[in-house]
Amino acid sequence: MEKGDASLTKRMKRTVAMFATTAAIAVFMASPSVRAQTDPSLVPAAPAPAENGLSEGVVAIVNDNVISTYDLRQRVLYLMVTAGVRPTPENIPQVQQEALRALIDERIEVQEIKREEKEQKFEILATDDDVNHEIARMAQGNRMTADQLLEALSKVGVGADTLREQIRAEMSWQRWIQGRYGGSRMKIGQDQVNAVIRALEAEASKPQYQVSEIFIDSTRAGGIGPATDGAKQLITQMQQGAPFAAVARQFSSAPTAANGGDAGWESESELAPEVRDAITQIRVGQLSAPIVTHDGVYIILVRDKRAGSDSVVVQLKQAAISLPTDASAAQVDAAQAKLMKLKSQITGCASVEADAAKIDGVVAGDLGQADVKDLAPSFQEAIKPLKVDEVSDPVRTGAGLHLIILCGKHQSGLTMPSRDEIESRIEDQQLSMISKRYLRDLRSSATIETR
Repeated sequence: MEKGDASLTKRMKRTVAMFATTAAIAVFMASPSVRAQTDPSLVPAAPAPAENGLSEGVVAIVNDNVISTYDLRQRVLYLMVTAGVRPTPENIPQVQQEALRALIDERIEVQEIKREEKEQKFEILATDDDVNHEIARMAQGNRMTADQLLEALSKVGVGADTLREQIRAEMSWQRWIQGRYGGSRMKIGQDQVNAVIRALEAEASKPQYQVSEIFIDSTRAGGIGPATDGAKQLITQMQQGAPFAAVARQFSSAPTAANGGDAGWESESELAPEVRDAITQIRVGQLSAPIVTHDGVYIILVRDKRAGSDSVVVQLKQAAISLPTDASAAQVDAAQAKLMKLKSQITGCASVEADAAKIDGVVAGDLGQADVKDLAPSFQEAIKPLKVDEVSDPVRTGAGLHLIILCGKHQSGLTMPSRDEIESRIEDQQLSMISKRYLRDLRSSATIETR
């Protein structure tokens, strides 16, 4: 499988996971005790249409494509069910606004994809079979049939077409962005990966926070004020029992939305400055108040904290020549010459034993892992300037002369992601940024009329 195909498969799995959670919530909401809280009659009707018959039942027109009052009402119900939000007079306007924004964005995305299909002359838009396959997969993940899943949504007033069209838009847009910009077309430089590794290592001695996040984009919300008000409403709903992950999936604009807002373990340098200032005051298990940044508002859930460590663990190998403590200067010089010759031949940890075997009197072996502070002072000094796979100059000890090869280095207690994982994270961040900019440009050039 090509790298691009692997990345697309990974993203599709995320999409399936997102909708699988939706299905589980839908089943929960179908229970009689909860159904009354989300009865469609409790959800206020969409904005009343204008008097003339042409606009009756229309809440927005996006490049001549109509969004009806029915579409909006369905999406409001869908958002509330999947986010576990109970309708109140205070939160209904916010949910309606979010639902309308989502519908407008989906119309714009689908229109752009259809335009590209016509121009490129190949299929991009997810077909009915694609959508049905995803519904079947997410139903199977919840030990249901597709019909049972759709019936569960129907019991709380959400039509099958509402689910189908959201899946179609989500799948198609991800497919288009990944196909156009991702995979082999996106070059993630090793210098970028190395920079992330260095930052993680540097931050390992500082406190780290396991966080989940919801980000309300002020551009989408209509300004910082509405974004802050929206965040307050969401916090109230979560304090009343709405699951954070479900709310994040439906309302967050962050790349972590597809994972329920899970941002994993983050050091202070990885956080926005405003979030960094606030997070030290938040207890484990506590929701933050709205955190205002220059481009939106964060809600942070601190799931755990851990103190940093100043211990550095290294993985070492050596190539050594045995010498008695009273060896003559000539013996030491001869051994030194052999090891310096060997040093010039070693290309990294993997070649140490094979390279050493070519020189008489040299023995190579793995020294394993050790905390730097537990090493002999001469070894500590020898490895201090080394990067991974680099070799020290010969070190004299009572046992002989040693070349030390640094095979790995990490902060104690730090679980370092692999280079592939870091590269994937960078790619996700860049694709998310590209997608946002692309949609922003499409939105600014579109003709959008709301009523």
